[in-house]
Amino acid sequence: MSLRVGTPNNPLRLAVMISGGGSGMKALFEHVENKQSSCHTTVIVLSDQSEAKGHAIAQQFGVLSISIPLPEDIADSKSRRLIHEKSIETKLMQNEVEAIILSGYMRILTPDFVSRWEGRILNIHPSLLPKFPGAHAHQEVLSSGESKSGCTVHFVDSGMDTGAIIEQSEVPVYAHDTLENLQERVKKVEHRLYPKIIDLFSEGKIRLIDGEIIRK
Repeated sequence: MSLRVGTPNNPLRLAVMISGGGSGMKALFEHVENKQSSCHTTVIVLSDQSEAKGHAIAQQFGVLSISIPLPEDIADSKSRRLIHEKSIETKLMQNEVEAIILSGYMRILTPDFVSRWEGRILNIHPSLLPKFPGAHAHQEVLSSGESKSGCTVHFVDSGMDTGAIIEQSEVPVYAHDTLENLQERVKKVEHRLYPKIIDLFSEGKIRLIDGEIIRK
């Protein structure tokens, strides 16, 4: 499905998916509030965690926020994932969502789900991909002795953090760094980069076509 270009009068309808505190989502909402006009609007926040602190942030900004936990009463893991994603997709359709923004969403989406939303799912990852994919990027950066890290905005494909890279921001890594202060340093550049890329994406200036990023 082709993705239309958002305009201030008819902004692209986004869903933000989170699993935790929602600091990146808050940065996005503040970015939109500080602009005179925007070509996108978040119409729903979805989380796989009912206790996610990000729900309160969404409510503060007047955005509908819903928990869709993984069903615990289904033993088969594949069936559990498919039923979970069907519930997610129902909410996306009900709210006429046009694109998905992953912001600290910790579940890997199935290939079936991703294929239906190809070119319409963005993610931000706290490393300079393709280095250090997965859930423990900061610790792996520190253990490796790397002198720099950062964040990567990319389109989502069926792999783990393997989608086409849109843009990256770097930060230095110091010998005395802890997990916490590296994480905070990376978050600062995440909170600047991701809203900028979401703006460009919503304005039709970044697209994924046949697996290649097209910039206009």
